[in-house]
Amino acid sequence: MSELPFAISLEVGSSLANRTGSWRVERPRYVDRLPPCNDACPAGENVQRWLYLAEEGSYEEAWRALVEDNPMPAIMGRVCYRPCETACNRAHLDEAVGINAVERFLGDLAIDRGWRLPEPAPDGGARVLVVGGGPGGLSAAYHLRRLGHRVRLVDSSAALGGMMRYGIPKYRLPRSALEAEVARIAAMGVDVELGTPVHDLAAAMRDGGFDAAVLAVGAQLAHRAYIPAGDSARVLDAVALLRSMEGEAPPSLGRRVVVYGGGDTAMDAARTARRLGASDAIVVYRRTKERMPAHAVEVEEAAEEGVAMKWLSTITQMEAGRLVLEKMVLDEHGFPQPTGELEVLQADSVVLALGQDTDLSLVGGLDDVAVRDGALEVDDGLMTGHPGIFGVGDATNAERTVTTAVGQGKKAARAVDAWLAGTPLERPVRHQLASFELLNTWYYDDAPKTMRGRLEPARRTGTFDEVEAGLDESDALFEARRCLSCGNCFECDNCFGVCPDNAVIKLGPNERYEFDYDYCKGCGICAQECPCGAIVMEPEGI
Repeated sequence: MSELPFAISLEVGSSLANRTGSWRVERPRYVDRLPPCNDACPAGENVQRWLYLAEEGSYEEAWRALVEDNPMPAIMGRVCYRPCETACNRAHLDEAVGINAVERFLGDLAIDRGWRLPEPAPDGGARVLVVGGGPGGLSAAYHLRRLGHRVRLVDSSAALGGMMRYGIPKYRLPRSALEAEVARIAAMGVDVELGTPVHDLAAAMRDGGFDAAVLAVGAQLAHRAYIPAGDSARVLDAVALLRSMEGEAPPSLGRRVVVYGGGDTAMDAARTARRLGASDAIVVYRRTKERMPAHAVEVEEAAEEGVAMKWLSTITQMEAGRLVLEKMVLDEHGFPQPTGELEVLQADSVVLALGQDTDLSLVGGLDDVAVRDGALEVDDGLMTGHPGIFGVGDATNAERTVTTAVGQGKKAARAVDAWLAGTPLERPVRHQLASFELLNTWYYDDAPKTMRGRLEPARRTGTFDEVEAGLDESDALFEARRCLSCGNCFECDNCFGVCPDNAVIKLGPNERYEFDYDYCKGCGICAQECPCGAIVMEPEGI
């Protein structure tokens, strides 16, 4: 064999001279997208962040990430209706991640281990009045204290908690969890004044020397309905019934109880009646099950406990031991219309669960605070027309849930802080939503959701013991690890492993990666193979 006329030398490192990135027409870029669970959370929790920490077993760090936004995870892990799980992309694969169950696990663990909330910032000198000790007021007080403001929390009741205490039964929210998380907030230095209704907000602010106020008065006034009733008809409202359960002597309802209404309060009243000894608890509602405002889980658990439902019915008359119902029919717009068809129903007592109103008479002397349809008018920062007075939760036209109130309390506290400082309210950066079609789910194994245990229906009606159980550590860890990390890199090394040009550089634990564009040809394999959709291809030179 003849020798080649020249020699080829490929010394180690000499290939770096050929910068193949110059061939590229598109370049990859790492991005952070908004996980749908974060987007759906009314409390504004960074759900994906604390799930990521929980799946590493860093439970205290996960809890601390959680309480950045919500100081009551043991409560929320029991009473939230889980919009984060409704939005979860994992539901397209098998079942949504049990986010709420992991939140409860972390909340209960924090109580068991005595973890303390963050210390407040240095005292800035401002005094803020918070009226109402429910979820919105407690959340506002917590975040205001964290920001260094002095807070007085005033409530007309004998104990803090608002409708969490006086509206949510113990079988849904054990008072031990409520007491622990409320006490932890008060221990941050909140000046709590109980049994003190505020009749005149302007006078209270002036006399107390407050610089700002947050109204979180809640909706505790029951709607009334005009129904002809005999003198001996036993009629109660659901709010009063549930509130009375915090007293020493529960009310006597009789054996056959009818609850009039279709919301969560109606379900709670009917289930409470069963626990108070009613052999029959019947919910009368004038629309269909599909149009019922009560959450599905409440209706399901009520049915399990023997609560009967009479759809498309309304009460027209009440006498002692006797109700007259009229059958309804829905028109083309879904509104119930009378049919003239009557039915007689026997009942020992009737509980009205027709909704609640908020008492806003305390702002009656403030002409620049507008009230429309029973709610405060507030701007995007939750401030009323009077500078320095803010409204949250049921006092506004927001959705009436604990989670929404907690989120608004946080938002109001930050708005108060900005207003006191004379600076614009900082708006969160809005990222693109990490929708399911952006994910590469081939890499994820099937992992069915861990179901929380429930007290047997036959055992529920004789006790106010908690119906739904929590997860143990192994189940909570498994559930956290079902998270797909939608839209955000979790350092799986896929991009690093599939890159044909070795153009992905690992930066170290929790530091993610970067691209070496001198050698990236823009083939796009990294973006195609990223499980969580955290890489985007964009035209070169933009």
